[in-house]
Amino acid sequence: MSRRNRKNAPAAAPCTVTVCRGCCCGTPKIPGVDHAAQLARLRRELTGTDGRVRVTDCIDACEHGNVIVVQPSAEGRAAGGRPVWLGLVNDPDATADIATWIRDGGPGLAEPPGVLDLYAFTPSRRVRQGVDA
Repeated sequence: MSRRNRKNAPAAAPCTVTVCRGCCCGTPKIPGVDHAAQLARLRRELTGTDGRVRVTDCIDACEHGNVIVVQPSAEGRAAGGRPVWLGLVNDPDATADIATWIRDGGPGLAEPPGVLDLYAFTPSRRVRQGVDA
């Protein structure tokens, strides 16, 4: 590969944070949560190469709203990382812990802050197939 091609080669895929904003997540059905601030904070804290944030419509795990799925980076997936589904992410501290974990490497490369274990859940295979890559 020439020097020019290496310079223009895309960076390895970062972690992806999928934030559900469907029929329940991100709506007044979950009161007392500043949903816009949660999304803005994730976007602000994950700028650059740390991770990317995408918003999706309902991913059919409404009983766990607000749902956030953290997908590993390419390097994290190669190290064995798999998508982590987090539910009931309804407080700013959880949002901060997610951002910190991703900056540290995310699934496969860094252990999540211990409190995030309380938010983790396993969705049905049908639901997972709609989001997991």
